[in-house]
Amino acid sequence: MFVTPAYAQAAGGAAGAFTSFVPLILIFAIMYFLLIRPQQKKLKEHRAMVEAVRRGDEVVTAGGLIGKVHKVKENGELEVEIADGVRVRVVRHTISQVVSKTEPATTA
Repeated sequence: MFVTPAYAQAAGGAAGAFTSFVPLILIFAIMYFLLIRPQQKKLKEHRAMVEAVRRGDEVVTAGGLIGKVHKVKENGELEVEIADGVRVRVVRHTISQVVSKTEPATTA
């Protein structure tokens, strides 16, 4: 008779706090598997593609230029020939696609 409803509800407070965090944990897990993980995989594939670019490959830059790699420089740049005698310097990580790959040179 003298027990107020607030005291009666306070007994299950510890279990209620844990169940309120379960949806937050589930939302984070879903976001990780739907957004973060695929983006990391795509970034890893792009990094591997860019590192594998070599002389003679036909590439597309992020700006839409299509050309053939003429020279691979050490400082993260490529020299790309976009027309006969027209060569431009391109930052390596701006390569968005490799259209055709050349076969690796065999040493005899």
